[in-house]
Amino acid sequence: MKVVLTRPDPDNDALSDAFSTHGIACLVAPMLTIEATDAPGLGEAVSAAQAILATSANGVRALAAAAEGRDLPLIAVGDATAAAATTAGFAKVTSANGDSAALAVLAEAELDPKAGPLVHVAGSHVAGDLDTILGAAGFDYRRIEVYDAVATTTLPSALSEALRGASVDGVAFFSPRTAATFVSLAREAGLADTLKSVTAYCLSDAVAAAVEANLWRRVITAPWPRIDALVDQVIADQAVPT
Repeated sequence: MKVVLTRPDPDNDALSDAFSTHGIACLVAPMLTIEATDAPGLGEAVSAAQAILATSANGVRALAAAAEGRDLPLIAVGDATAAAATTAGFAKVTSANGDSAALAVLAEAELDPKAGPLVHVAGSHVAGDLDTILGAAGFDYRRIEVYDAVATTTLPSALSEALRGASVDGVAFFSPRTAATFVSLAREAGLADTLKSVTAYCLSDAVAAAVEANLWRRVITAPWPRIDALVDQVIADQAVPT
């Protein structure tokens, strides 16, 4: 079985290791490239905050590169983001173990609207609606863009060759934007028809909506919006007769 990994690097490394231990080959083809951006006022915002919200490991890494403080509580959307925060030296890390809605629920339960602002370190493209949810709960929510996720403009040649050669069994998608970028580039390369023999593995319903289900052999959504749940889904699917 061969699965295409579409996340920005370096986030494909751990995924590739997890799949390889189960005999699943991986073709790494990032659809987005992460570029740090200037974040005016980031240091001041963090110093005034009661907690940091992180919805991606990329946000954590960008924050760690731009600011020195590691003592504030940090609420991560999921375990992978939490692990990145711990690796970066943040001492008080909690995982919502889900999506942005789960993060908002945890923030409301653990934090006090009167204790200070919440700083969300994010990219230029943000999924979810933390601003509305946390604002309605009385929090001073502040989103600061610390990176930009730049979409690739062509399919990598190795991926194009694999699709033409019908050697791809599945593609793993972890964000709606990544999924939409892949589909658009496959169309531009004249390879949309090759997806009829490929399964799209999607992290969430929002991701599944972006892959355009009619293009694929199957679209499978993880039972929970967690990376480990999607990995387990792919591994389990390997054993299903085709």
